Amino acid sequence: MRSKRATIIDYGLSNTLSIFRALEFCGAQVELTDSPLKIKSADYLILPGVGAFGDGMNELVKRNLIPAIRSFVASGKYFLGICLGMQLMFESSSEFGKHDGLGLVPGSVDLLPAFGVDGAKSKIPHISWNKVYPPAGDKNPDLWQNTILRQIKPNSFFYFVHSYCVIPKHPADTLALTPFYGHDFSSVIRRDNLYGAQFHPEKSGPVGLKILENFISLS
Repeated sequence: MRSKRATIIDYGLSNTLSIFRALEFCGAQVELTDSPLKIKSADYLILPGVGAFGDGMNELVKRNLIPAIRSFVASGKYFLGICLGMQLMFESSSEFGKHDGLGLVPGSVDLLPAFGVDGAKSKIPHISWNKVYPPAGDKNPDLWQNTILRQIKPNSFFYFVHSYCVIPKHPADTLALTPFYGHDFSSVIRRDNLYGAQFHPEKSGPVGLKILENFISLS
């Protein structure tokens, strides 16, 4: 049985080496590419990213990668967006002006709350280890089963570096939340064959590696 191919999209806005090595450690055959043909034929596709939303979309357009990404998603195979890559999955962002996104998930991207619920000014960017937990009030004990959060304990900590957060149009697309000065933001999303993580699993130790292992084990 051949190894599953985990294809990382290379569009010039991410330090991909740590993701590449983490996926190899998890047993995947990893490829870094900006080839539309290779993107469309991947087994599992990962869109990483750091930096500004508008820059990310411009680079995807410049490399003619958007049709290939949409073709892959339409095939039903699994897609994972990480940090900026997760934000690019949404319809739009307000970062440094209004920008259209990939439109794979309904919703938008906006600045983290400038003030906490107590009125104190929040610290942005959010550079921190922080926890993830199921949406408030969710009583389904199997919510995370058969997802990238399988066997992850609620309130596990992951490494975040970001100033903006996603706001899904449909609450059911939020798989996990993270606290921020008394507010919650969506830190893991799932919509059909699409997943997104605001944190960096490749920099989050054993629990982060478990997320990537779970991703390439989805079937």
